[in-house]
Amino acid sequence: MHIFNILLLQATATVPTAVTDSAAKVAAAAAAAAPVEKISLFHLLMEGGALMIPLLFCSLILVYVFYDRFMAIRKASVVDPSFMARIKDQLEAGNKEKAIATCKSVNTPVARVIEKGVSRIGKPIDYIEKSMENTGRLEVYQLEKNLSVLSTIAGIAPIFGFLGTIAGMIILFFNVQHQGFSLETIAGGIYTKMVTSATGLIIGLLAYMSYAYLNTQVGKNVNRMEAASAEFLDFIQDTSN
Repeated sequence: MHIFNILLLQATATVPTAVTDSAAKVAAAAAAAAPVEKISLFHLLMEGGALMIPLLFCSLILVYVFYDRFMAIRKASVVDPSFMARIKDQLEAGNKEKAIATCKSVNTPVARVIEKGVSRIGKPIDYIEKSMENTGRLEVYQLEKNLSVLSTIAGIAPIFGFLGTIAGMIILFFNVQHQGFSLETIAGGIYTKMVTSATGLIIGLLAYMSYAYLNTQVGKNVNRMEAASAEFLDFIQDTSN
């Protein structure tokens, strides 16, 4: 009889444990089978509100200006290694017109600066140098055209983003005051309104990086023009002596 009671107690203790384990397995299976809520990028951007419109325009202008300036600077960066050697040979042979024609056929900022110098041969060296400097400034201006737009976007895009977030927070707290406090409403409102800040910062960062990259490429072209001008002026001085 004593042994029977012991077995009965063990069986009774085992049943709750088995039930608990089964319930835990069912809960885990239900959690695994529950669909995970996902938000598409388009839906998230739409939640940003009306200030996403100027940010969209900023991004489109950023892409257009970067592509336009990138292609123009890339074209200007093409350099013929034998260009200066051909110009020197033609000038030594006394063929000034052929040297000018060579510059026009190359059609790069370096070639246009040298063309100006060739066309002024026979005049004082200071006059030639000044003419080449003026042409170089015009070429740099053409290369830097619209680069200021990128720097402007880099400054105003984050401001638009923060403004959208602030406007969203004002609306959110207004709704809380009149409709009551709800943790889900506050959490959802905050994360959707932060979209404008994130978008503005991303666009501003891309604009700044684009401006810095293109400005560096313009600087390389300026160095090429200065080096070619110095080489040409040295050649003119040597031949005139």
